[in-house]
Amino acid sequence: MKVLNFGSLNIDYVYTVDHIVRGGETISSEKTETFPGGKGLNQSIALARAGVPVYHAGAVGEDGEMLLELCRANGVDTRFIRRTEGRNGHTVIQVDRNGQNCILLFGGSNQKQTKEHIDEVLSHFEAGDMLVLQNEVNHLDYLIDRAWERGMVIVLNPSPFDDKLKACDMTKVAYFLVNEVEAEQMTGESDPGKQPERLLEAYPGGKFVLTMGSRGSMYKDSLQEFHQDIYKVNAVDTTAAGDTFTGFFLAAILEGRPIPEALDEAARASAIAVSRPGASSSIPTVEEVKNF
Repeated sequence: MKVLNFGSLNIDYVYTVDHIVRGGETISSEKTETFPGGKGLNQSIALARAGVPVYHAGAVGEDGEMLLELCRANGVDTRFIRRTEGRNGHTVIQVDRNGQNCILLFGGSNQKQTKEHIDEVLSHFEAGDMLVLQNEVNHLDYLIDRAWERGMVIVLNPSPFDDKLKACDMTKVAYFLVNEVEAEQMTGESDPGKQPERLLEAYPGGKFVLTMGSRGSMYKDSLQEFHQDIYKVNAVDTTAAGDTFTGFFLAAILEGRPIPEALDEAARASAIAVSRPGASSSIPTVEEVKNF
């Protein structure tokens, strides 16, 4: 089984400020930092560090060379990432003295996927191969439809949740990885304890992994349900914790390990990630997770 992640590659411009800037206000930042990011990139790095050979597909702009270099340095296959004219997808992030943030997202190259490129990429994969998706690139509905026609196993992290997802045939998705906010957006149910059942009612054939912050995580499908507690650590930065969880959970599934083991490994990996600053830089290796 081959694994393809068709997803975003972002540059994050992070500004440390006293408080989030208000309308009409001008303030100075204490420092600025530039990081690689994007849910697609983070999940590919997590998969690779968990020991999975992963192909990444998508697009980078004229300023996206650092993202390609990071992928290659971590063993992610970049042959299906194309270059586009103009700016790369990026974010402008303000982080205040209390750790709260606000994020402005520019889609850039991530919104320049073409159906021709999608068809060419998918032609290299076959039934039983896994396709990992998020909602930070365009033509998500087309990706799902074409991959399903090929018999691929589709994994979806519906983040950010927006109206574009309404065009997607969710019945074609095998695995959903969602947090409690996304689960509420999908079902209208605000109680995390009831969300798994509501998700299964909406998509009876799906397998659902729900992350619930300090309440841990759980898995539910039509036959079984499991719960996993968190590993308590001193949290420094929660960025990419969910993407780390996704990568290590899928890695365990691909190895054929039982669901409870997959949840436990993912919980260990995300605990390490939140104890470190940064996004992709916080993602642990499989050796670190095993020794945790």
